[in-house]
Amino acid sequence: MEDFFLAGEIPNCAPEKAAIHIISAPLESSVSYGGGTAEGPKAILEASTQLELWNGVSCPGEAGIHTAEVLDCSGGTQKSLNAIEKAVSFSSDCGAIPIVLGGEHTVTLGALRALKKKYGNFGIVQFDAHADLRDSYEGDSFSHACVMRRAVDELGLTVFQLGVRAMCLEEVEFRKEAGIRYIDSRELYLSGIPESLLPDDFPEKIYITFDVDGLDPSVIRATGTPVPGGIGWHDAMSLLELAVQNRCVIGADVVELAPQAGDHASDFAAAQLAYQLTAHCISSAGD
Repeated sequence: MEDFFLAGEIPNCAPEKAAIHIISAPLESSVSYGGGTAEGPKAILEASTQLELWNGVSCPGEAGIHTAEVLDCSGGTQKSLNAIEKAVSFSSDCGAIPIVLGGEHTVTLGALRALKKKYGNFGIVQFDAHADLRDSYEGDSFSHACVMRRAVDELGLTVFQLGVRAMCLEEVEFRKEAGIRYIDSRELYLSGIPESLLPDDFPEKIYITFDVDGLDPSVIRATGTPVPGGIGWHDAMSLLELAVQNRCVIGADVVELAPQAGDHASDFAAAQLAYQLTAHCISSAGD
């Protein structure tokens, strides 16, 4: 099996010529229910060999995709975050847009740190079943359950949350305190997809972080904490289209896939999601 994204359809583009860098970060240090996220990036790359180059609208892969060497995430969270930050910085230096494949959701922080240094202010659009706004979880302030709290407290970034349906009272209160805006899963179910999504004052540059448990388990079941009542596939695609309108996507990630034997559908859906994000990154950069 080839170990680069969309192998069989396109070659692994040289890093300095690619529009997109795929960065595999198999970090798994703070999972709190089902495990297996360390195998997520590999499963996405393997499933991507079954994707079509034509995504229904265009062939975004033709712009050039470079799949970087898999990062070593065996040395603990901080060492792994440093490696991710370095890889994302290299991607940006090449003029490419980074797409990180996790691994647990903590990997997002490494990417955000790199992009904060390059761009300064930008907004985060978060698809997730969970708010990830705890200050600490099980004694770890860098748990996957705390990644958006670190994005706000450490980096001062603006967050817009989509599809959340499981959070604690601490997170509810922090949302209010920090002025975090959101459309939770229940509201999407009752009111449908709005005509416009991001507020007018939301930053023009955005980073999209997509925890696969934001989708309903009927779409992706292979994740550590699947929560019923999630976003359907077509609704997720519509929300992505709205999110990138009049915005420039500077990076993205797909995290928390925990592959399960025999469940090829979850792996393939995650790979398809990564390719759709690739398309949005490229098209927004050209707007």
